[in-house]
Amino acid sequence: MLLGALLSALAVLSSASPNRQLSGLLQKRSASISSGCDTSGTASCTNTTVIPNTCCFESPGGLLVLTQFWDVNPTTGPTNSWTIHGLWPDNCDSTYHENCDPSRDYTNIAALLTAQGASATLDFMQTYWKDINGNDEQLWEHEWATHGTCMSTLWPSCLPSGSPTGAEAVAFCQTVVRLFQNSDIYNGLANAGITPSTSATYSLSTLQSALKTAFGVTPALNCGSGSLNEVYIYFHLRGSVIDGTFDPIDAPVAGSCPSSGIRYPPKS
Repeated sequence: MLLGALLSALAVLSSASPNRQLSGLLQKRSASISSGCDTSGTASCTNTTVIPNTCCFESPGGLLVLTQFWDVNPTTGPTNSWTIHGLWPDNCDSTYHENCDPSRDYTNIAALLTAQGASATLDFMQTYWKDINGNDEQLWEHEWATHGTCMSTLWPSCLPSGSPTGAEAVAFCQTVVRLFQNSDIYNGLANAGITPSTSATYSLSTLQSALKTAFGVTPALNCGSGSLNEVYIYFHLRGSVIDGTFDPIDAPVAGSCPSSGIRYPPKS
């Protein structure tokens, strides 16, 4: 009877959309891991005494920065969306560490995601976490190795017993995607009447006000040659990067955009 049920299930799969069905099965098998951390305690960078359990308290990199790109030359990602750059664990004074554990510089992040039941995350990344030179895998590997390995709550010793190799990198990618999905810069600006244009210019305060209305905090805005091309949204974290609560805060540092005459060109 078990064999018959398995054959019937395979027959259903063969007649349906293979990508959708495979993604669904993988998500049910192992979509994510749990940290077991409390999310009601002290937020990172707000403690007044040392908190020794850095599996559940992000330290020293407790100032988390979600960074997003608006790339127009060449056009990268959907024309109606920003794209992911990464998630960085800055220290509370805005200094930072990088490349903290070369032994965990995983290659083939896509294969890790697929093998560990995160195909839906990978599908999203292939659209919204894009490398300007077309090498998405290289960007994912770089962001994990440079920044993810420095997150204390993602050290292997903090993971549930029996977690597969690379589970922390998978959790990192899932968290980055989740934060990005909840931080829609394109629509945040569009809701204030700010859309890509070949002629319009904006003041920094106008752009900041639109994003503060959208997110409740003021991010840092970066420009290149007078055009808006990157936004940093800052967070403190309660619990683990895996499944903790990210509390948005006003950017502690200024971006590079000028006070006026800022362009927001369309992706062509």
